[in-house]
Amino acid sequence: MLPSRGDAGRAEELALLRDADRRARDYVERIGTRAVYPAPEDVAALAGFDESLPQHGQDAAATISMLDELGSAAAVESNGGRYFGYVVGATLPAAAAADRIALAWDNSASAPLGSPATAAIESVAARWMLDVLDLPRDSAVGFSTSAGAGTVAALASARQHVLATLGWDVSRDGLFGAPRVRVVASELAHVVVRKALRVLGFGLDTVEWVTTDEHGRIDPASLPVVDSSTIVILQAGEVNTGEFDPFDEVMSRVRADAGWIHVDGAFGLWARASRHRALTSGIELADSWTVDGHKWLNTPYDSAVTIIRDRDAAASALHSDAAYSTSTGDAQKDLTLEFSRRARGIPIWAALRTLGRDGVAELVENATDTATRIAAGLRSAGYTVVNRVVLNQVLVRAGSPEETQRIVAAAQASGATWFGATVWRGEPAFRISVSSWRTRPEDADALVELLRSLRDGETRPR
Repeated sequence: MLPSRGDAGRAEELALLRDADRRARDYVERIGTRAVYPAPEDVAALAGFDESLPQHGQDAAATISMLDELGSAAAVESNGGRYFGYVVGATLPAAAAADRIALAWDNSASAPLGSPATAAIESVAARWMLDVLDLPRDSAVGFSTSAGAGTVAALASARQHVLATLGWDVSRDGLFGAPRVRVVASELAHVVVRKALRVLGFGLDTVEWVTTDEHGRIDPASLPVVDSSTIVILQAGEVNTGEFDPFDEVMSRVRADAGWIHVDGAFGLWARASRHRALTSGIELADSWTVDGHKWLNTPYDSAVTIIRDRDAAASALHSDAAYSTSTGDAQKDLTLEFSRRARGIPIWAALRTLGRDGVAELVENATDTATRIAAGLRSAGYTVVNRVVLNQVLVRAGSPEETQRIVAAAQASGATWFGATVWRGEPAFRISVSSWRTRPEDADALVELLRSLRDGETRPR
């Protein structure tokens, strides 16, 4: 049913929002006391949502109550300090609060005309992102949903630029009959890079995959000769090992000849804002970069940044003017895939303003120190730590593939933590990602102790 109008309707609206806010506060207050992953019975209770679409609208307060009472019990506590899966950070309080205000505004954030406030704030956030990451200050910055969507935008811009240099206007002439655009990428390129290539019509079998060393870095000696028709894709933070391609050496080999160089830096690019900056040396010579906010900046999910050095290439590939919505080409609708969009840059602005340069560095460095602490504890507990732990990723194996898989399953079922299984060089492993501002040294020690007990065959009840 539609909400009531007038004073009575406004009172009902505010009461509903107060109730939702109270329930959200209660959830946050219990972080650290509930199971990290829901119990089977709580997952089973989600069947309560499996209703037919009602003919007549239901009570709004009852709907919010149902969402909380059934949904919260089966939510994963990724907003806590004991979650080590998928390189996901807990949301900083300032970022969460800023998102609530932006939601109350409910403004279109496509262009300044839709919301002068969101345009002004996202403009500042864009400038700050270039500053904190020390990337070319005149680059275009788009606030998108994810590094995946950002990679599509960046590679579309790359293709636009490369074909333009070859005398082809892909926006008008399309791809049929166009000159071939080569793609060179790591054999360990992330799945979102592979997806972006598929979506854009680059057949994966046409990509020139480059072999990697034992740490997961591109081997510069294996790079093919490139030319102005080539897009080269590099990594800052391999998803399992956390390693960085050797940018200085790669750039010295390909920078002068490549048509475009893109860096997938979903979480690793944040190293540039910390004492680990040396890992990114040479990365500033690339043409585009993607990085997530919901990973290491600890903003809410659905928050990422695409940075493109060539503003004209970005605007040409992504421009989306309509008769009723025109802009100068630097509006967010012209730098991202989204036309109708929420102001994803506002939580990023809030996070950067409340952390400052020092706080961002502390966030990254605390996580890397904690990862090192976990790795040392697991080695002493008899595990094999497969990677060098240069950043926030700890790649681990037990005594055998079967034991590794058993321990992952037991840890996930314990409710005391959650991390994911992976495969590295053809063998099972598990991956511990430290990204949350809430994770404390005692959380790390508890994780090590849990894994020590599971390796010894002990079981841990929920």
